[in-house]
Amino acid sequence: MVKMRRLFLSFLLPFVGIAMAVAQVGQHRSDFSVGFNGGMMFSNVGFMPEVPQDMHQGLTGGFSLRYTSEKYFNSICAIVAEVNYAQVGWKERILTPNDEPVINATTGQAESYQRDMTYLQVPVLARMGWGRERRGVQFFVQAGPQVGFFLNEKTQMNFPWDSRTPVYADGSGRTSSVIAQDTMSVQRKVDYGIAAGLGLEFSLKNVGHFLVEGRYYYGLGDIFRNSKRDYFGRSNLNNICVKLTYLFDITKTKNSNIK
Repeated sequence: MVKMRRLFLSFLLPFVGIAMAVAQVGQHRSDFSVGFNGGMMFSNVGFMPEVPQDMHQGLTGGFSLRYTSEKYFNSICAIVAEVNYAQVGWKERILTPNDEPVINATTGQAESYQRDMTYLQVPVLARMGWGRERRGVQFFVQAGPQVGFFLNEKTQMNFPWDSRTPVYADGSGRTSSVIAQDTMSVQRKVDYGIAAGLGLEFSLKNVGHFLVEGRYYYGLGDIFRNSKRDYFGRSNLNNICVKLTYLFDITKTKNSNIK
């Protein structure tokens, strides 16, 4: 846990330093924009011991705020904050050693298991962009810390737990014997980690800004306890998000040279 916190802080401090340096030498801006975002979330959980998984699919959406403070040489520097509702989780890959579906003896159906979890996610990102600010196209990258607050969870499974197919001694049945996660509820309600993304922004004068972005999040915390007495040594969230954002300007810097 201490090691994870140090990694979290070591990632955050360079962005603070960059922001302080830019604030001293850049071309001043004071642009504040607000709006909303939405998109698709593709996630899994990094279990140790490992659990075979496919990507879990869910939705995400929420509110966005951006404050642009400087143009440093050709780089447009800003801080972005969001408050998002996010559907994450994991979807298990239940296969035989021959990579075939495991058929449950009771239901006669291929076994499937999925855990759906909802979080309120709050990323705060340092952003750098290159291109047009008021009318045209801008490429941007952004990265920073993210905190998530657990809201609820739901399990989807199509077989009775007591009649699940085990790993048989002859090598048939499931390939993985790791099943403890299927009956465990989320134990740690606060998640934290690092988010980073890149995308394109299309700006129209007097209309607003339209953004398309791909973002990756790596959790530094775990959803289950991870002491030596606990089953899992690691259970961190990972997700990829593809989202659209619309922003409209609240305040804009009065400068005819800003394009």
